[in-house]
Amino acid sequence: MDKKINPAPLGLSGFALTTWLLSMHNAGMATDAMVPTVLACALAFGGTAQFVAGVVEAFVGNSFGFVAFCGYGAFWWSFALLVEFFPKGLAYAGWYLLLWGVFTTYMWIGTWKKGKVLMLVFTALTPTFYLLAFGALLGMSALGTLGGYLGLVTAALAAYLAAAEVINEAWGSQVLPV
Repeated sequence: MDKKINPAPLGLSGFALTTWLLSMHNAGMATDAMVPTVLACALAFGGTAQFVAGVVEAFVGNSFGFVAFCGYGAFWWSFALLVEFFPKGLAYAGWYLLLWGVFTTYMWIGTWKKGKVLMLVFTALTPTFYLLAFGALLGMSALGTLGGYLGLVTAALAAYLAAAEVINEAWGSQVLPV
């Protein structure tokens, strides 16, 4: 069998599920009691599954997928470490999120020649990071809440793209647009 595996649905699923959980918290839809759930998912599915998907993307020759999945996999690992083990580091959360916004901006530019849904994922993710960053930096919780809601949109788009890629491959044709 010479068909190459498509790691993107795994990476997108890890990103979507973990982003959804964190965004529920950021949007004020869940209490701090949910944080351990977010962190567990960040370490296992958001971080590890995405990083594995990124490594496989390298083997199939997809530089964008490699950088995106390994990058955001590392984001989830570092996020969990920051929250759980370095609570003093939360004072710098705004700068942390701002720099991830910069990373996401150039990744977004990299999607301009890719599929439309992937571009939409990054079109939603980019302002999500900036809203969360400026909410933290300026002490404006409303910006963080708005970032949480936009994160839910981002997660839904990523989940759709993951599902579309799995379904389209299973059916052997483009059943769902990507």
